[in-house]
Amino acid sequence: MVQLSTPISEEAAASLQVGDTVEISGYILCGRDAVLPKVLKMIEDGTVAELGVDLHGQVIFHTAVSPAGVGPTSSNKLEIESSIAPLSAAGIKLHLGKGQLHPKTIAALDRCNAVYAVIPPVTALLGAKTTEQKVVAFPELGMEALHLIKVDKYPAIIGAAHGRSIYDQDL
Repeated sequence: MVQLSTPISEEAAASLQVGDTVEISGYILCGRDAVLPKVLKMIEDGTVAELGVDLHGQVIFHTAVSPAGVGPTSSNKLEIESSIAPLSAAGIKLHLGKGQLHPKTIAALDRCNAVYAVIPPVTALLGAKTTEQKVVAFPELGMEALHLIKVDKYPAIIGAAHGRSIYDQDL
């Protein structure tokens, strides 16, 4: 089990391999379909610093935050998967979600020394490992706003790293 703390260093990201099991501790961002295009617009406009969160070394969990807890959404939804390359270029080191990514997305992760980890849909387990949460931006989106949560030993499996995916047939 690889212990990761946020922010994730370049060296830590480079050391992760497909199939590694990790536990993530520290603050991570949560966002999905509704908010990720807004964050990308802020990156393009040069206003992303207004979030008050440094994206370098950050983790983003493809989820909404609701009273029921958090659980992964499909990372291969158009609005989510299309955000992975630009968010990685902006400094995100680890994307958490579920589902198979396209080869071009896996290649983009590799170019940015970023990785993708799948997390099982276990809302109750993750709720017990979430110790703080707050809305960072776009509160009008409710549970789909951009949230910052503090986690303790979030379990995940590295699903794509260094141009490879756990969904590849040759593993």
